[in-house]
Order: sequence, then C-alpha cells, then structure tokens
Amino acid sequence: MNTIAKRKDVAKLAGVSEATVSRVFNNVPPLREETKQKVMQAAKQLNYHPNAIAQSFAKGKSQNIGVIVPYLPKVHLLSTSYFSEILSGIGVKLGEMDYGLLLLFQSSTEPKDYVQLFHTQKVDGCIILGSQDSIEERAALNQLQELALPYCLVNQTFEGTSFHSIDAMHYEGSSQAVSILLEKGYKRIAFLNGPKSYSNSLERLSGYESALQEKGIELNDDWIFQGNYSRKSGFQAAADIGPLIPHLDAIFASNDRMAIGLMQGLSEQGFQAGRDYALIGYDDSDICSMISPKLSSVNVPLFEMGQIAAETVLTMVERGVTEQIQVRLPVTVIERASI
Repeated sequence: MNTIAKRKDVAKLAGVSEATVSRVFNNVPPLREETKQKVMQAAKQLNYHPNAIAQSFAKGKSQNIGVIVPYLPKVHLLSTSYFSEILSGIGVKLGEMDYGLLLLFQSSTEPKDYVQLFHTQKVDGCIILGSQDSIEERAALNQLQELALPYCLVNQTFEGTSFHSIDAMHYEGSSQAVSILLEKGYKRIAFLNGPKSYSNSLERLSGYESALQEKGIELNDDWIFQGNYSRKSGFQAAADIGPLIPHLDAIFASNDRMAIGLMQGLSEQGFQAGRDYALIGYDDSDICSMISPKLSSVNVPLFEMGQIAAETVLTMVERGVTEQIQVRLPVTVIERASI
C-alpha cells in the first residue's frame, strides 16, 4: 500500500528543514536556486503535493473567485445559453491563472451583502451576474466600491455610478436590428422587452425607439410588450401579440428565449415567422440555428465577456483596484430565415 508523502519526508530527502520546504512551495524569499531545485526534485521523486488549503492560508488568498448568480426556483438557470456561455468564459480564464470558480446562488429575498461573502466564503474576488437596479443592490455595490474589493458586474450597468462592469453595446445592437427590419421594408415593428430593472432592457428599448424615430416612424406604445426573459413569458405574450399580426410587419424580441416562446405561441395561432411576420431575437444562442425557421438574432460575445470579467477581477486581486473599469463589447446582427 502506497503512503502519501509528507513535508517532513521531502525535507529529509532534500537535506533541508521543513520550514525551507514550506518557503519553496509558497515562494517566500530568500531562497537559493540550488536549495529550491533540491526541494522540487525531492518532491517529484516522492510524488509530494502540498496541501492547497494550507498554501492559501500562507499566501493570504483562497485562490477562488466567487461567481454570484440569481437563484430562481423551478428555473434551470445554468442550462440557458446566456449563463452557460458567460460562466464558460469565466471558468476558462480562471483555470489559465490557476484560480478556482466558486458558484454562489443568491435569492432575491436574501439581504444584499456582497462584502460578507468575502468573509464567509473566503473568496479573493467576485463576479456578479443577473444584477438588477434596486436601492439594496446599489447599497451592496457601494460597499464593495468603498472598500476597494475586487469585483465586477457582467451585463449590467448603473447610471450615475462608477461600478466596475463588463457589458455589450445593447443600444447599438437593438438599433441595428430594427434598422435592418426597416431596410427590408418592415415599418410596423412591435417590441418584446425584458424587465426595466435590467440596464440592457432600457438600452434595447432606447435603440428600438431611436431607429424608428430616425426614419420618421411614430412610436406606438400599444406595440411594446414586456416579458421576463423566459421562454414562458414569450409564449404568454403571443396571446396579446397574435391579434395584432394582421397589422404588424415584424417583431423584435430582447432575447432568444422570449423570441422562441413567442414563435411557438404564434404558431399555435397559425402564424409562422418569416412568412406572416419577421422576427429577430437577441443573444444568438445555439438554438437559433436549430429551430425552424432559423431565428435571426443579435450576436452578443457572452463567452468573451466572461473571460474579460475574470481577467479584470484577477488583475484587481493581484495588483489592487486602481481605477474605474467599464468595458463595452460590440455586437452583430445575424440574419437568418425568420426575416
């Protein structure tokens, strides 16, 4: 039976003290190169692996970044392309830098206290997904800001603040999508938006309105609908939008899940996207190319946003927070059979 090598075994084989072995693995100077090589050679020979937890205490770091996502009962959040793409980007970047990802679910009913997570979960930094604009949220983020703790928001900004964020150009994406519909001759365009507590919902609404106004088309509030970014809310919106189809040319939905739910709901009423109305979604998830007709959508670089968010927080962890960080990535409209 093989025994697990311990620090004292490495010290004995290398002819040094246990304290020296500890200094080598925690990279604590002063260290002679010859001594370091002896210890590393002995560790390799004995197949010794230092205790990661002990190392983190020695370094004063956990080597973990907390990723906070909203907890929604009965919703398989991580199965959605939106969250899985961002989390994949975060995970890849953290892995490259030898950091772990600690997934933290937060219910909307829980008190907002991100600072506490640094103490209870022992994270070195945090990335916040699904944040919504509220008094409590702003107060919790202000705490992080005042204490100069490493954090970053993804796909959410707060007007009038200097919170760190990685986001996409949602106003431009929305404006481009509606402009493409207008160029194709569609003038009567409805809009299915998400909750206004999300900054990207407000930006997409603004882009929709601006594109119409630039062409001298009067806004019709009766053609603006609101869902909650779920497929179910898109399906439910079909009950209100269906009777308007004879008067509408096109619909722009503020995410793919709502767009697909809407397609399904309208299909049950006998209306088909690409034939009876044009439809553009948002996010360009994989399913857009799998359904029939294939869904036109605004491509958002979610994976890259996750990567940049992770890189941003790691830089803060390693070098400290020096200045406000707000990044916006470009988006692109992908045209398919639904228009």
